[in-house]
Amino acid sequence: MPGCGHCGRPLDIIGNQVGRRDTCPHCGEEVRACRNCRHFEPSASKQCKEPFADVPSDKDSANFCEFFQIGEGGLHAKEDRAEQLSAAEALFRKR
Repeated sequence: MPGCGHCGRPLDIIGNQVGRRDTCPHCGEEVRACRNCRHFEPSASKQCKEPFADVPSDKDSANFCEFFQIGEGGLHAKEDRAEQLSAAEALFRKR
């Protein structure tokens, strides 16, 4: 289930059906923004993994990017995965 890239809470979205004016029901931020896109990557060039995208400078506001695909929570999902990986690695560390 996709999550909001701003607050990290789950978004009830079926498929990739995100309208230009849709907002997160929890924090009110716009959903069709770079931060919620599966191509958003802070360490990538222009913070986007899609090489053909015309990337807007404002990653938090809604845009008309034709490559937009809802992601799994932007930065929050990556933080959660990093924490999970760290915990898993700790289980197998030699003492």
